[in-house]
Amino acid sequence: MSGDAPISTPWRPSKKDARYTGPRACVKCHAEESATQHLTAMGRALEPVATSEILRAHPRLTFRSGPYAHEIVRRGDQSLYTVTDGVNTISEPILYTFGQGKAGQTYIFRHDGSFYESRLSFYKDIQGLDVTIGYPREIPPSLEVAAGRRISMDEARNCFSCHGTGAAYGNQLQLDRLVPGVTCEACHGPGAEHVAAMEAKQFKDKRIFNPGKMSADDLSQEFCGSCHRSAEQVISNKLLRGLITVRFQPYRMFTSRAHDPADMRLTCTACHNPHENPSADEAFYDPKCFACHRSFASLKSPAVAKTEEKEGRTDKACPVAQSLCVSCHMPKVEFPGSHFKFTDHRIRIAKAGEQFPN
Repeated sequence: MSGDAPISTPWRPSKKDARYTGPRACVKCHAEESATQHLTAMGRALEPVATSEILRAHPRLTFRSGPYAHEIVRRGDQSLYTVTDGVNTISEPILYTFGQGKAGQTYIFRHDGSFYESRLSFYKDIQGLDVTIGYPREIPPSLEVAAGRRISMDEARNCFSCHGTGAAYGNQLQLDRLVPGVTCEACHGPGAEHVAAMEAKQFKDKRIFNPGKMSADDLSQEFCGSCHRSAEQVISNKLLRGLITVRFQPYRMFTSRAHDPADMRLTCTACHNPHENPSADEAFYDPKCFACHRSFASLKSPAVAKTEEKEGRTDKACPVAQSLCVSCHMPKVEFPGSHFKFTDHRIRIAKAGEQFPN
């Protein structure tokens, strides 16, 4: 979870009277985007337990760590998270699931009046429970630590802001207004005024936030980075070093040798349509690379080189291949314990056996 997301942004209102319309109101004019967005990993980044496909498909999950036995058991529309040392027991209903299961899924519950993040997560690769990323793998020193980690209201507000829509207003968290998942208004801001303006045909003032009008650096670092971790967030947090940073795409892109904060061709949305899931086909990204890089032909033909230069393709041609660029230059890296290989967004000439670059 991200604990560093800003609370004062155009897409996250600070006033309690901000009015959300819900994703259904967007369908009328934005049918194409709405048809795919709610099915994406972002669109399903948070789910209530009642509709959690993973918990419904796995009615009993177990794990053991030293003297502590963990169990998640499905009962109707609820899932009960239980940890016991054989003498004492902590047992609480799971409230929310974070993550739709592409890699894994982590759970939020209440204990003694506070929110807790589960110490265990479900991982797709093993179809079972293991220690949540970022937690030490040593045997916990107490039953409470074995259950999970208490999170402050500030952190909870930021977690729900990044995984859901409409529950955060400035410093306040109002879960009764939560829309599960990252919906249209999570990125574009409350839409009631926009809907009213469009119905009144006031097209010059759409009264909605459009991330596409941001500068290249602000789009990737301030906007996408507010949840996916910007360079500023990672650099300022001394605990975020080494392999774990492979999860933070804006930071990794920022550290790429060829990164230009003013070049829109190197923004997150240059390669990823936020209304769709990222393509799993490596060839899909080849045209994105050739928006900057020259072709083989330019090495032998001055005419081709001149044409490509006019197109803005001034970076060197790859002497090795002209396809599947990301397979070499954006390698997949597994963070220990994640049971998943993350695409490293630090663009480079990756070599077998090289030390992971911070």
